[in-house]
Amino acid sequence: MNIFEQRKEKEMRIAQSMSKVKFLLAIGSGKGGVGKSTIAANIAISLAKLGFKVGLADVDIYGPSIPTLFNIENEEVVGQEIDGKLHFQPIEKFGVKLMSIGFFVDPSKALMWRGPMASNTLIQMLSDTLWGELDYLIFDMPPGTGDIQLTLSHDFNLSGAVFVSTPQQLAISDVRRAVNMFKNESVNVPILGLVENMAYFVTNDLPNNKYYLFGKGGTEKFAKELDIEVLEQIPISEEISETNDSGNPISLIVDSLESNSFLSLARKINDKLVEINK
Repeated sequence: MNIFEQRKEKEMRIAQSMSKVKFLLAIGSGKGGVGKSTIAANIAISLAKLGFKVGLADVDIYGPSIPTLFNIENEEVVGQEIDGKLHFQPIEKFGVKLMSIGFFVDPSKALMWRGPMASNTLIQMLSDTLWGELDYLIFDMPPGTGDIQLTLSHDFNLSGAVFVSTPQQLAISDVRRAVNMFKNESVNVPILGLVENMAYFVTNDLPNNKYYLFGKGGTEKFAKELDIEVLEQIPISEEISETNDSGNPISLIVDSLESNSFLSLARKINDKLVEINK
């Protein structure tokens, strides 16, 4: 099989696996540690709460977090043979279909994969998963602007991207590069907006008092410069940390400040994608 035939076969595999998915949504960040996976997990759960059929693919090859966030680290992926080829059943929890490279590798060992190997593994995992009919398939991307981002943007027909930052200038300067990559005409993925995570701190007894521990206004200024919208500001919260550690993301809690923020974010994302695809 020559290189052109290999390319054609890959395109057909991807198209077939994504054929019943309405929207492909990428969640990215400029740097690690800004809570991107937390945002992705809670967007997925919030969309499911709104009645959508949702899948979440953990495509952070070198640092998969979704198994921990959903407390499914020890779950085994079930294989199913179809037409002589092995496919994977996604693990379903909280109304979300989940798949992660973390299900297939030893979590105690570092992955020493060069770009092509990581990209090919990602494509195989996504195209061999039996996603079925979905309104949303969300990609929790690694931070930065590397091979995985290029693979997703070039080989998958992404409907849009949301980027996550914290208020510090270092995080903002890093996310600028990630946003500009997706805006590049060779990539050209619609930027739905920016989520400011850890935007402020509130206490339970004084919920209307906001303390901007990492600064205020920088994210809004940055978004205005790039002509994108700040979709939501997510507060710093001990509850978010605790629910992450327990594998029960904060969006499962009914009518909390944090879960309401994520529901608002999910509605805005859906409204924007519906508008783009009219």
